Amino acid sequence: MKIVAIIQARMGSTRLPGKVLKPILSKPLLAYQIDQLKHSKLIDQLVIATTTASRDDAIVDFCKSQGITYYRGSETDVLKRYEETAKTFNANVVVRLTSDCPLIDSTVVDSVIGHFLTNRAYDYVSNTIKRTFPRGMDTEVFTYELLKEADQNATLKREREHVTTYMTNPENKYNMGQYLAEQDYSDLRLTVDTIEDFQLVERVIKAMRRQNGPFKLTDIIQLLQAHPDWKLINSHIEQKKD
Repeated sequence: MKIVAIIQARMGSTRLPGKVLKPILSKPLLAYQIDQLKHSKLIDQLVIATTTASRDDAIVDFCKSQGITYYRGSETDVLKRYEETAKTFNANVVVRLTSDCPLIDSTVVDSVIGHFLTNRAYDYVSNTIKRTFPRGMDTEVFTYELLKEADQNATLKREREHVTTYMTNPENKYNMGQYLAEQDYSDLRLTVDTIEDFQLVERVIKAMRRQNGPFKLTDIIQLLQAHPDWKLINSHIEQKKD
């Protein structure tokens, strides 16, 4: 069974264009996320799924320079891009990640994957159905067969633009599983969608850069508890609706 993590990435963000390659300490956000995920014990392959748009040549150039596997597909039909990526790299299980999560903790990702693998009655497992983890730790896991089925059957625009909308629609009656945090930290934003989000993540990275090994969610939470004013930087930001 091959587990492939696919990070969707593009330069055309509406709120913060080019954010995926925006640097902190001379290192792009996407590089931080990749470095975090390299510590996963369950992911067999990591692939960047970008688009064929010319502005995303920069992402391809980054991947080539770092030896990172990538795939280029439709900019608007993200569901098709995911299906093609998963098929190209022979995925049996797909881990869906987005490129706005530079602080994502690989142990959180592995916990969601593990919950999926040990509860095979589920078609789909995530830590986002009932949100208890901070935004920026979002992980969705499903089989390639379910992804293929969604690609074949999804017809609505929002279902094509958002990979798992068809899967998580209750009318389609798939078995949904959720992985919950031990404590509710859903009020925290560790994702990067706006300049305020970027400013918070920049502070976290600069404060934690000297530690050995990857950034852990527990350490990030302790840091924010020690600096409660930091959380105010992006606490007013509303998440974009799908």
